[in-house]
Amino acid sequence: VPVNFQVYDSTKVSTLRGFATTNNIEVLVINIDSFAKDENIINKPNDKLNGQKPVEFIQATHPIVIVDEPQNMETEKRIAAIENLKALCTLRYSATHRNLYNLTYSLNPVKAYDLGLVKQIEVDSIMEENAYNDAFVAVESIIATKTKVTAKVSINSNEKGGVRKKTVKVEYGSDLYKLSNEREIYKNGYVIDYLDATDQSVTFSNGQMLYKGDSQGGLTDEVMKFQIRKTIEEHLKKEKRLNKSGIKILSLFFIDKVANYRSYDAAGNPVKGKFAKWFEDIYHEYISKPAFSELNNFSVEESHNGYFSQDKKGVFKDTSGETKADDDTYSLIMKDKEKLLGLDNSLRFIFSHSALREGWDNPNVFQICTLNETKSDLKKRQEIGRGLRLAVDQTGRRIYDQNINRLTVIANESYDDFAKTLQKEIEDDCGVEFKGRIKNKRERTAFKYRKGFEADPEFLQIWEKLKKKTTYRVDYKTDELIILSAKAIKDLPEIKAPSIRSTKIGITMTDEGVGTNYVGEKVESYGGYSWKIPDVLGYIQGKTELTRSTIQEILSKSGRIGDILINPQLFLDLSSQAIKRTLYDLMIDGIKYQKIGGSEYEMALFEAQELEVYLDDFSFKVTDTSKTIYEAFVPLDSGVESQFARDCETSDQIKFYFKLPNWFKIPTPIGNYNPDWALVFEDDKKIYFVAETKDTGAPQIDLSKLTGDEQMKIKCGTAHFNEFADLEYKVVNKVGQLIA
Repeated sequence: VPVNFQVYDSTKVSTLRGFATTNNIEVLVINIDSFAKDENIINKPNDKLNGQKPVEFIQATHPIVIVDEPQNMETEKRIAAIENLKALCTLRYSATHRNLYNLTYSLNPVKAYDLGLVKQIEVDSIMEENAYNDAFVAVESIIATKTKVTAKVSINSNEKGGVRKKTVKVEYGSDLYKLSNEREIYKNGYVIDYLDATDQSVTFSNGQMLYKGDSQGGLTDEVMKFQIRKTIEEHLKKEKRLNKSGIKILSLFFIDKVANYRSYDAAGNPVKGKFAKWFEDIYHEYISKPAFSELNNFSVEESHNGYFSQDKKGVFKDTSGETKADDDTYSLIMKDKEKLLGLDNSLRFIFSHSALREGWDNPNVFQICTLNETKSDLKKRQEIGRGLRLAVDQTGRRIYDQNINRLTVIANESYDDFAKTLQKEIEDDCGVEFKGRIKNKRERTAFKYRKGFEADPEFLQIWEKLKKKTTYRVDYKTDELIILSAKAIKDLPEIKAPSIRSTKIGITMTDEGVGTNYVGEKVESYGGYSWKIPDVLGYIQGKTELTRSTIQEILSKSGRIGDILINPQLFLDLSSQAIKRTLYDLMIDGIKYQKIGGSEYEMALFEAQELEVYLDDFSFKVTDTSKTIYEAFVPLDSGVESQFARDCETSDQIKFYFKLPNWFKIPTPIGNYNPDWALVFEDDKKIYFVAETKDTGAPQIDLSKLTGDEQMKIKCGTAHFNEFADLEYKVVNKVGQLIA
């Protein structure tokens, strides 16, 4: 049967007469905006059609209406416009329906991925490492309300375990020094002096101005250069392998500011932005290598171009993705879509605005790289969606080989974050529930204490023995601290320069969730830079509370002070950790606990504690409530605890047991310690135990396998309970080890 198709053109409405009267199958493609309003030409009487409205010809056929991306047509006007077509039936196709109408078939992203109907996904994670020597600031957003203007900026902050990036909310007068937990690098000049919501800028007290999307400090530019390098490398490797099969390779760069790719001088002449310059330098470097010489068929300038919205003078500009200019860009890319697939077409690397609207993709996009100075707002599913379709060859034949169909995403975030975000988007946007990953709210239950447990003789006997609070004192020699700390710093691993690490992983999607498979990695070091040196003694003093003279002597004796020039922040953090670890070891080796007269843990706190647990995790269902304080479930943290609880219930020797609540805390130099269990054991005689359950991967506990903090807290626990008569403290992984 002959099939005719046409795209609706409001200047040629008379073609709709043929659509309505022909005996052939007719296909009409029309945009919702062409018929959603009363003032649209299609809805007005037309003299060329004898006064009829063009839409009436469509209505007369009672067409089968196929709606693409119906979630974008859920407004009252658009719903009414579709109904006005008087369709025989309406079919709605989308991967992200907002409302389901008579669902007939579902092919979600996980099924499509599993069936090989889309490309497999790899993520090449490009991350800076140990690059905390500059005053890093990235402006993420600026928001104005009726009363004030605020901004969100990303900074490096002193956190537990070292320096970490974090996003903070700022307003006029906010001090990044305080918000970074007193990082020395922000001490002078980083108070917010002015926030401008109109031009989206932040001005600091040192006079520096950053616009939304701008950043300074760290290795931001180096990371983006490395992303471009990895994209070009990946592209050329695939091109060399697949060109002979007639498969054109395309790479897509998403950027958030057009000026980074192309700007204009005072005379209006186009000037290459930093991305274009970096690209051409790196591309020329690679294409000049013997391994890729066969691909050197086009000039570097011909190999890349940008698709951006333009003003009336043809000047590229930033847009939101929802303007008329974006429609023009979209049309341009769609028209060139098939041309791009030809091997004789020189364009292989496409730069486009990150706001490029959904709907554009190309089956032969094999690399996607997002170049943003701040975190991208682009959804992961939008990002990878531009290159998920299966590739085609020069004849238009679809390729189904999974070894060919691999989309590589070059991302400036950890692959773990990428996978987690992708999974959440699939859950939120597509309604997919991954087995074991989505906890059922109905399976969450409040755990309750057994009524009257406070009067149980077994409970009272052990509670009376352990309820006293303690304090501690420590004793160590400064000379010994200096010698041992200097040795600890001397024995530190090599201080490495800031670097950028590329870690490639494969994305897996199953009913269990989005996972990763390791593929390989590469590190590029940035040694030889001149980094700003902070107040060394002041920084370490803030971490250790030692005197400056003691710290100076430790560093002098270590012989490693020169390493600070390689990576100042890393040296300071590792040295501080080494000194603190040595200090804690000395303190805990000589720690002495003593009871505080009249100070006890209050039994009333049991009832004040409210907890909810998810069933079927590690929660243990109590059968014999007479042996514990719980009514139904014991809240647990691990598999070894769950088995321990089962053994307590079934053991004839365990007369009573319960998990010590999280408010039962023993003070230690490295923070409070909350032991696991209190137990009443009886065989020939009654023994009262406090037990810590650990799994070190062997039948017997190997304390050396525990972390340093865990070992120290266990030492403190031992010292604390040595002050309590008739109480034994044990570290075990099973009940039988209590009396071993």
